Amino acid sequence: MIRINNLTKKYSGTTVLDIPSLEIKKGESFGLVGNNGAGKTTMFRCILDLIRPNSGSVESKDEKVSGSEDWKIYTGSYLDDGFLIDFLTPEEYFKFVADVYGLQDGDLEQFYKDFGEFFNNEILGKKKLIREMSSGNRQKIGIAAALLPKPEILVLDEPFNSLDPSTQIRLKNLLKKLKSEEQMTMLISSHDLNHVTEVCERIVILHEGKIVQDKITGKETLKELEEYFAVNN
Repeated sequence: MIRINNLTKKYSGTTVLDIPSLEIKKGESFGLVGNNGAGKTTMFRCILDLIRPNSGSVESKDEKVSGSEDWKIYTGSYLDDGFLIDFLTPEEYFKFVADVYGLQDGDLEQFYKDFGEFFNNEILGKKKLIREMSSGNRQKIGIAAALLPKPEILVLDEPFNSLDPSTQIRLKNLLKKLKSEEQMTMLISSHDLNHVTEVCERIVILHEGKIVQDKITGKETLKELEEYFAVNN
């Protein structure tokens, strides 16, 4: 589904990402963990063609993301507040996203029903601009908008940040459901080792831009990750 080949990114002469090879299969839930500055967001930005690498390439369905727009139709993503249009209300923003993907009013109505529990009566009908909302509610809006077109590939950077405990649980359940029922390919980075091991069947550790571990999630994975970061801080 997604293939990385000899990918490097440098800033001011310093290499912040160096991945010789990585493949994420269709339907796989892929977790990316690492300390601050490990290169997680840089990797996701390269995958989404938001920044250009110094060398190498990213392919989605065997097409380079830098040379095609086709992958954008089946990819949903939310990395940070920069993805939002904060001078709109949530309803206006969701309508904008729906129009971009060519969705109908009926699709939007169904989306509101499906995400009612996730929104928890805190998003819709508040007559507030997105920029006037709390960071947690902005996070909800961004994640929901990424899922609005029912993408084949979902990319989320630190999705549990700013969410209250109840919403974190709702999000975990939602992601598990999408994985099980929709076979959605998910790429999720998180500092929360517990959440990422619950949601993702494969975990990759980045350290100084390099992959140092790549493992299938099992009963001992959380303990192994905690032990790794206890030593490599």
